[in-house]
Amino acid sequence: MEPENKTIRETDAEAIRLAKTLLRSARYGALAVLDPQSGAPLASRVATATDLDGTPLILVSSLSEHTGGLDADARCSLLLGEPGKGDPLAHPRISLHCRAERLQRGTPTQMRAERRYLNRHPKARLYAGFGDFAFFRLELERASLNGGFGKAYRLTRAALIVEGQATDELAAAEQPALDHMNADHSDAIDVYARAFAKADGGTWSLTGIDTDGIDIACGDDIRRIFFAEPLGSAAALRPTLVGLAQQGRRSIAKTCD
Repeated sequence: MEPENKTIRETDAEAIRLAKTLLRSARYGALAVLDPQSGAPLASRVATATDLDGTPLILVSSLSEHTGGLDADARCSLLLGEPGKGDPLAHPRISLHCRAERLQRGTPTQMRAERRYLNRHPKARLYAGFGDFAFFRLELERASLNGGFGKAYRLTRAALIVEGQATDELAAAEQPALDHMNADHSDAIDVYARAFAKADGGTWSLTGIDTDGIDIACGDDIRRIFFAEPLGSAAALRPTLVGLAQQGRRSIAKTCD
């Protein structure tokens, strides 16, 4: 029997919320694979996004060493979390233990992954269609969260990945909703940014919607906003976004009084 690790805290709702925030708001991460030639660990930086259920997505070239590693052995790890001011080790980060799945071009899963990835990284449109590039889903098995000094947690796949009918329904509903909100309701998105992401100024856009919440971006700045309650269906999306805007406007009005 393994000795109890007393440094690991009991996973609670706050830890799960932090882990999901790190996962959903990341633009880049450190990917670790096994070198197929030597079997030694090989780490590199990759751009990341998430699928609707929260699974990490990457777009990589076959010319890269880490792509060969993924093809030879699907086991990999992805470290997410950006350092800020002060000690980099004092800032939250999460290590995801995954198995990589190469997505076949033209399948529904690949097209959804490409759409969501390009919403997060629009400049990648320049090369995403090249024949030597491929999308991978990094299927999560478990995760280790470091929320700062003395705040270590272990999380299961079930704590981070959101599956079910509502997630499946959003596959068709998400992009039309994003296009509509960004084209016709920039004022509401500004409210989301100011009221819930505590953002100061800037032109914000919606880049992702899932059952747990929304992702907004202003240039390279990505913010995560959670719904009060997860969506039970795609039909609940519109009233939820309307209610979020109303709540945000009330919050801003109180602040200005």
